Amino acid sequence: MKAWIPDPARLLIMVDKPIPEPGMGEVLVQVEACGVCRTDLHLIEGDLAPRHPGISPGHQVVGRVVSGDGDIGGRVGVAWLRWTCGACRYCLAGKENLCPSSAYTGWDADGGYAEYLTVPAAYVYPLPEDLPAETLAPLLCAGIVGYRALLRAEVPEGGRLGVYGFGASAHLTAQAAIAHGAVVHVVTRSAAARELALRLGAASAGDRPPEPLDAAILFAPVGDLVPTALEALDRGGTLAVAGIHLTDIPTLNYQRHLFQERTLRSVTANTRADGREYFDLALGHPPHVTTAPYTFDRADVALRDLADGQVNGAAVLMLD
Repeated sequence: MKAWIPDPARLLIMVDKPIPEPGMGEVLVQVEACGVCRTDLHLIEGDLAPRHPGISPGHQVVGRVVSGDGDIGGRVGVAWLRWTCGACRYCLAGKENLCPSSAYTGWDADGGYAEYLTVPAAYVYPLPEDLPAETLAPLLCAGIVGYRALLRAEVPEGGRLGVYGFGASAHLTAQAAIAHGAVVHVVTRSAAARELALRLGAASAGDRPPEPLDAAILFAPVGDLVPTALEALDRGGTLAVAGIHLTDIPTLNYQRHLFQERTLRSVTANTRADGREYFDLALGHPPHVTTAPYTFDRADVALRDLADGQVNGAAVLMLD
């Protein structure tokens, strides 16, 4: 099969790999589409330490089960969380996203920048037949992890939510928040992203929120924004940092940034329960998914465009 792997000089190069064999409890999935995530870029650029040389990234996969211990022919989604131990105190408490032994698609095992991949059958999501793979793929990370971030931000009913950065995950999360009655203010430098945010129902899109915020989510992996976002919170507000990687946070001033019971939280992956809840919501009331499709042979271009800020919405590799 054809697959992409990291290359220091060109981000990615295409190689030939043997089609993997599913192990016990696993399925082999033929890939229809794979979303391009900023986490893929962090892995390839070394912000996240690689766990295996020559691994194929990609963890927003739509495909079909072709063999193994699953529903043969069924359409499934493969997400970032690939495996947890099921026995540690975090797993037993329903916090499998914190499992110390957890494994991840496209980091611990080959992901969806390939024609096939294997995954434990217990970690796939059944997907409907009537929606395009291009719009389903971003839901598998941008959607699910954004939903987790929304839960962590604890937006009160009818509350004011700030969204910092407006890429793939942010544009889906903002829609979920608006659907639940939140007033959403988007902070982004991109003129195209501002236009998209307003079109999707944001109350404002600019350099700063026009009013104090009850909650905020930081999607941009920029630590310098943490003090800014904390200072924009009203009393008792919560800031959730959604990315797996963040540049260093500058020194915080207790009075300006944290006093009056402001809360700073991180977001670590998601549980499968989060994923199921999100898909129940998203498939019941499908969001408008803004995508930039790329053919599979242009995965390197897609990743470079993402790095250069040239993608509005979610980039998706199309294999079918």
